[in-house]
Order: sequence, then C-alpha cells, then structure tokens
Amino acid sequence: MKIAVSGKGGVGKTTFAAMLAKTLAQRGFKVLAVDADPDANLGQALGFPDYHKLVPVSEMKELIDERTDSQGGAMGTFFKLNPTVGDLPEKLSLEHEGVRLMVMGTVQKGGGGCICPASTMLKALMSHLVLLGKDVLILDMEAGLEHLGRGTARGVDFLVVVVEPGRRSVDTANHIKELAKDIGLTRILVVGNKVRGEADKEYLQKSLAGFTFLGFIEYDTQIIEADMKAACPAHTAEKAKMAVRDMAQRLVEMATKG
Repeated sequence: MKIAVSGKGGVGKTTFAAMLAKTLAQRGFKVLAVDADPDANLGQALGFPDYHKLVPVSEMKELIDERTDSQGGAMGTFFKLNPTVGDLPEKLSLEHEGVRLMVMGTVQKGGGGCICPASTMLKALMSHLVLLGKDVLILDMEAGLEHLGRGTARGVDFLVVVVEPGRRSVDTANHIKELAKDIGLTRILVVGNKVRGEADKEYLQKSLAGFTFLGFIEYDTQIIEADMKAACPAHTAEKAKMAVRDMAQRLVEMATKG
C-alpha cells in the first residue's frame, strides 16, 4: 500500500500518519514513513529517539550535486533529470520499532515548481518510493501535495485527508480534493479527528458529504499530553490507537479488493 496523508496544519495529520505507520508495522508489514511536510515532525510523533539526526534530503547538497551531476545548483548549469535514487531509501532512513523514517524536506527557492537539481532529486526519489518501492509507504504530506506529480500520483493507493470540526479544516479538505483531482488522485478518504461527540461527527459528514469517511478519532487529551512531552502518542492514547487500528484494517481490506 502507498498512502498519502494530508490536511490543514494542526488537525492531527502527522499524529494520524505516525499511528497508522506503527499500527501497520505491528501487524507485520514492512513500513517506510516519509516526512514530506516542510514543517517536519513525523520523527517526534513516531517516538524516534534520534530523529533530529536525519538531515532532509533537500539539504544534502553534496549528494544532490553528485547524483544530478550539477555544480552546486548554479543557474544556467546542466544537470541530470533522472538521477539514480534506488539505493537512497535504505541509506537515508532510520529504523525504530519496526518503522523506517526518511525526511524529504522542501526546496527553498524560486517557486514550488522550480526546475533545479534539488527539486529534480526530490521528485525522482518520490517517484521511486511510490512506483517501485516494495514497502508499505506512509507519506506525511503538506496540504499542497507538493511532492506528488501526475505520474507519481497514479501509484498512490489512497489519499487520506485528516480534518477536524471547523470551517477552515473543511475548506482545506475541499481544496486538497481539487488538487488531487488535477494530478489524477481519485481514491480520497477522510479521517475526522478531535471529534467531541455526535454533533461534531454530523457536522463533518454534512460538510463533506461528497467524501468517503475512513473513520473518526475522538478528542483525546492524552494526545495533547504526549505532544507536550515530545512523546509518541501511540504509546499512551489508547482510544485513538484503537480507532486507527480499525481504520488500518479497513485500508488493508480496501487495498486487497483493489
């Protein structure tokens, strides 16, 4: 399975991605979790003790220059558009409790679609992970789906949009759906997070009537406490863990059915 997770900042997207990755790893799947959000904190949510040691791929200038045959990314220079990246997921990731973690980073120049060695490297690596990787892949994306192109998107099995009860979160979900449609992502699921009761659930179902809901996670103070301690929520938030376990089962069943 290849699963991209997106949503407005602060809705619990990274927490869900981390809990899903750990749940699938506990079921025996080989899982690679990729932090593709510029505000990278998936390693913390996964409980990696040394996540800070992982340098984002976008900041590995020597590696990028070597693989793209570029000269420091200077304007007007020639470079490879198809760098070799197949060995990088193993080399550039860390493993903890059955989950491997890699941090992509983002390109801090020009526009989101700039053609430069760094962006070329990230796109090639993402394409390899989605189209050729053999692990279960969990992509913690930003709301803009920056790293996914048309060709890459065809290899993603599900786009999971995490939402919370609130107009801005709902609006972001609709925006993500439009972006996904533009690149050919059609299997879009919604996870309602921070749900305080039936009224919140009904609000989300009514506001996002055109979406398929994967499930709901109740508002849980244990998740907040884990975040304050920079700890892994999957170790303490039992209700959320059970909800994600049920959603993981649904994803496996849906993927099996095709």
